[in-house]
Amino acid sequence: MLVFVRKSLLLFPALLLPIALTGCTRTASPSVTEAKAIAAQERQEINLARQQMDLIPPPSKTRYMAVKSLTLWENPYLTVQGGMVTLHVVQADANRSDLGVGGMLRPIGARRQDLNVRVSDLPTALNAVPQNFWPYGRVVAVEEAHEVPASARHEVRRNMETVIKTLNDLGVVVYEWSDNGRS
Repeated sequence: MLVFVRKSLLLFPALLLPIALTGCTRTASPSVTEAKAIAAQERQEINLARQQMDLIPPPSKTRYMAVKSLTLWENPYLTVQGGMVTLHVVQADANRSDLGVGGMLRPIGARRQDLNVRVSDLPTALNAVPQNFWPYGRVVAVEEAHEVPASARHEVRRNMETVIKTLNDLGVVVYEWSDNGRS
């Protein structure tokens, strides 16, 4: 019995040697593979959204730089908050004449709609806005929410960066608007 144990102890390292020489092979965990698939799908969605946004003409800098207040802004604009983004859309004026524009009978505020959107759904929401709602071209004014508590400022700033990156990926010009007017 003692001889058997000694021989097996001598054979044990010899049996481990081929295993040690082959080394360990590491396979990607399912979570890494899933993350890559999700990232590829997001890139594909952004590319499709960008192709749709390319149908809107390039921005007219002379037109949008002349706007002094967001209440007069006619293109879509965004207010970035902690958990979402508010998309403000002004419907195109159905009346083509210049008579009474912005007056009591045709106020801009009556044509404005505010839509709360998740940051991840922003490309879809912008592509849902019809082409005639973009009179300045492919430009969006972006502002941070007003009166944000100190505890939420970090989240708002992070969402602001995400929104700007998303808009840049879509080929949309970002016009940052600050509290005291345009930047």
